[in-house]
Amino acid sequence: MSSQQPSELSPSGRSPGPGAAFRAFRRKLLTPGIAETTIEVRGFHDKDPEARELLETVGRSFLEGYSTAVEKHSVHETVEFLTSVPHRFRGFAYEGAGMGLAMLDGLPLGGDGRVAGFLDTEAGSKHVYVVHVGIGWAMARLPHFRWPSAENLDPLLRWLVLDGYGFHQAYFHTRKYVHEQFQDRSFGWPDKARGGYANRVVDQGIGRAMWFVGGADPQVVAELIEKFPAARWSDLYSGAGLAAAYAGGATKEELLRFRDRAGSCLPALAQGCAFGAEARVRGEIVGPHTELATSIFCGTTAEEAALATLEVRPANPVDGELPAYETWRRAISRQFVTLGGAGT
Repeated sequence: MSSQQPSELSPSGRSPGPGAAFRAFRRKLLTPGIAETTIEVRGFHDKDPEARELLETVGRSFLEGYSTAVEKHSVHETVEFLTSVPHRFRGFAYEGAGMGLAMLDGLPLGGDGRVAGFLDTEAGSKHVYVVHVGIGWAMARLPHFRWPSAENLDPLLRWLVLDGYGFHQAYFHTRKYVHEQFQDRSFGWPDKARGGYANRVVDQGIGRAMWFVGGADPQVVAELIEKFPAARWSDLYSGAGLAAAYAGGATKEELLRFRDRAGSCLPALAQGCAFGAEARVRGEIVGPHTELATSIFCGTTAEEAALATLEVRPANPVDGELPAYETWRRAISRQFVTLGGAGT
């Protein structure tokens, strides 16, 4: 990570950056309208008022984190806002902040180092997973030549960037990526030689977005997944499992039916759920919805599910025949089969 001072978004030693008026203008120019996150505008399934309010609050929290990061100059000011967001939605605000800082890093003449500096802070480190996801949101809106260098990102977690990219595309281009099952065969980030695997992680992001497209209704989400080629189901269920644990919005009975519907994809569903649990445990924002999801998909508590991901996380990830990220995911899936959760 960057060695810049944690109190500055710009690299150490440089001027503080543009004035408040310009930063406010930049925020207005770069931030999508809040209406873009509503169920009605997006055309997503509307299960019930409670689920709608939950998912729309997630969207608002994301945009608030994004716009705050775009406008504020110091990390302290940004973190001060982020830590004021209620626990249930705080991680989404951090995800938005990750996108905002990555957008600034990617703008011409904008300099760089903002994301790295943010991750160097204690607060940013606690939300390292979702900040990487936020980078992927920014990539979806930046020209390819302004995408971050994969070599400058964590060799394991950089794959989460593609999860964020896939989420963005499914969320904002739903017809193409969800209903028409589009897949970009030429995807070459982070490594052209692994373009096929990159598509798999993009699918994990698409699956996570389908939790929102389906209005947190597991039956609708399953129906959307099963319209895809069967070879893509496992990654899509993994993404949906992450969303069920991180965002929530489904009842115990709905999650039980979703677990049964997953069939042979249940280990992938459990793995995604465990990822969501680890992100919330690390961020100290675990809630009842996460505990509910892990109890059903993983057969354990959120804390134990999170620990299971860490026990098999490679200390020095090196890509072999499979990327280290995929090796990690498979090891997590096996953990829950062994523990008596997924696959039983």
